[in-house]
Amino acid sequence: MQTRLDITRRKGAGDKPYVLSVSFVTEDENATVATALTAINADPTRRDISGQPFEPISWECSCLQKRCGACAMVINGRPMLACDARLKELSKNGTVTVEPLKKFPVVADLTVDREPMFAALNELKLWLESEGAVKAQNTALAFEASRCLQCGCCLEICPNFYAGGKFFGTAAAVPTARVIAAAKDASEAARGYKKHFYNGCGKSLACRNICPAGIDIDALLVNSNAAAVWKRHFGKAR
Repeated sequence: MQTRLDITRRKGAGDKPYVLSVSFVTEDENATVATALTAINADPTRRDISGQPFEPISWECSCLQKRCGACAMVINGRPMLACDARLKELSKNGTVTVEPLKKFPVVADLTVDREPMFAALNELKLWLESEGAVKAQNTALAFEASRCLQCGCCLEICPNFYAGGKFFGTAAAVPTARVIAAAKDASEAARGYKKHFYNGCGKSLACRNICPAGIDIDALLVNSNAAAVWKRHFGKAR
């Protein structure tokens, strides 16, 4: 199987991006974009399709098993994990386009700085300051929320999110739902949810089918809305 990868590159945030085209050949029918990037960088004789040598491509990875979210990038115009992006399924006329996430500052090539997402989580104080216990009826919700990879794919597709804005997006709403499900007093988490998610969400639900972990976003939002907006579960939420 031969695939042409059109990879958007730049040395830093202030540099003009350009496209590097590389031919990748493999006999592995299950080869992914991560497989290709790893092999290309490991080849000391690497050349682009015009025969010119190039420096290794900067990108992030860790588990390569769809569990950490580090390898999130835009592939064929859609945010996804490189380790879960199979070349055979994505190849269009033998070509796959690979770009960095656009909602975060570019560090180099496909590597971005997702600090704005983590800063939002810190501002929401998504931790328990006292002992908590998930009630039986909230066990499924808490587990569902715990599967979030913090990859940023949901933010990439969201029309309302931008780095540094007051709308924190689904990447913050999901872990907030976990705190709401576990805390004895979830009023602070509910207020943060209402201020930084509910009040800024355009309800396009573009995030619904983009999550690499397949999280049931609807179920989590329904429960959080009940707590933060309609106050059905926690009377102290305002």
